[in-house]
Amino acid sequence: MTIIDPPGGPDATRQGRPADPSAADALARCVSVEPAKFAAAHWGRAPLLSRADELPNPDGFTDLLSPADADELLSRRGLRTPFLRVAKDGQLVPAARYTGGGGAGAEITDQVLDEKVLELYASGATLVLQGLHRTWPALVDFARDLGTALAQPLQVNAYLTPAGSQGFATHYDTHDVFVLQVDGRKHWRIHPPVLPDPLEKQPWGGRADEVAATADGPAALDVVLAPGDALYLPRGWLHSAQAQESASLHLTVGIRALTRYALVEELLALAAEDPRLRAGLPFGTDVADPDAIEPELTETVEALRDWLLRADPAAVAARLRGRAWPAARPAPIRPLAQAAALAALDADSRIAPRPGLRWQLSTTTGHRVALRLPDRTITLPGTCEPALRTLLTGTVTRVGDLPGLDDDADRLVLARRLLREAVAVPA
Repeated sequence: MTIIDPPGGPDATRQGRPADPSAADALARCVSVEPAKFAAAHWGRAPLLSRADELPNPDGFTDLLSPADADELLSRRGLRTPFLRVAKDGQLVPAARYTGGGGAGAEITDQVLDEKVLELYASGATLVLQGLHRTWPALVDFARDLGTALAQPLQVNAYLTPAGSQGFATHYDTHDVFVLQVDGRKHWRIHPPVLPDPLEKQPWGGRADEVAATADGPAALDVVLAPGDALYLPRGWLHSAQAQESASLHLTVGIRALTRYALVEELLALAAEDPRLRAGLPFGTDVADPDAIEPELTETVEALRDWLLRADPAAVAARLRGRAWPAARPAPIRPLAQAAALAALDADSRIAPRPGLRWQLSTTTGHRVALRLPDRTITLPGTCEPALRTLLTGTVTRVGDLPGLDDDADRLVLARRLLREAVAVPA
């Protein structure tokens, strides 16, 4: 964790942004250039191909998810939709073709049936394991570390494609991606965007003809990814991929970055506070008549301009926080181990901030301190602020060393509260 003091000085709101040395390592696994160069030359601008021999891990990405791991997910983990999608000939296969009940005591009907998956995969279908940043331990940790490095929420999917098959036709994504080739080889053809920086509400299907026409032209990048290779694609760049002489497994890390349009959306939401913008149109206005609408449009634009010039950055930031913070979960906690640590807590116990937790710390009226978390706000006595600051911005803290409190009894009360609220974890 780090503390960031705002312009108001050290007594104003403080906020925590997760920081961990492993974050830099996670990004280094995906790009072959220094972070500053990646940010300046590629982030949101241009693809980047990084070959395995340019990246730091000689074993590639099999530690994150191997073919054997994928088989375990498909056969022994009680996987349910939508954690699996299946595509064949460019179309999604209806889930009913590969799901059903799981037998006695597990009759829920949307569970993945391994024998049905085998039938589809053997006939050339691509399997898409979704949401692995929530279901597979190595990718839970990797996504958190990479998300910290990028300061953006992530999602991770895996694509298993039989030899010679192509799961999807040429398309673009509405979020940036890292492609990490785990096993096998896959031929990628990359074309420039038909719509630069598309929003989530602007999927490629609405421009299918433009996409198809552009895909028929020369590729900006025509490359075969081998195990350990990585590819970065900004949103909007067209791509298609075909497995080569053997089956292919790759990970796609989707980066769900906020855009300036998100600022526009939040500004417009806040504009509802302006009475001029809430006013109704005049009685009898023919909204289909441009001449009738023109004076109302002019007055509305003027009112909106006046309001935007008075917009409060703090209010906009609060709304963006409500979008961004819940999208990136902190590190998982172990409820049983956490409860046991609570029961055994003493002054010599050591606790640490929960990795990846986003927070803001601010003083309130009545000598209180507010700890704002992604889903709630905890209010504590003002005397707890030095201890909170020490814990949240540190690594490991002995409970008996928490500063600002009168005795170990008070320190234990605070430590128990932070463990119970999943703000801290046992070290």
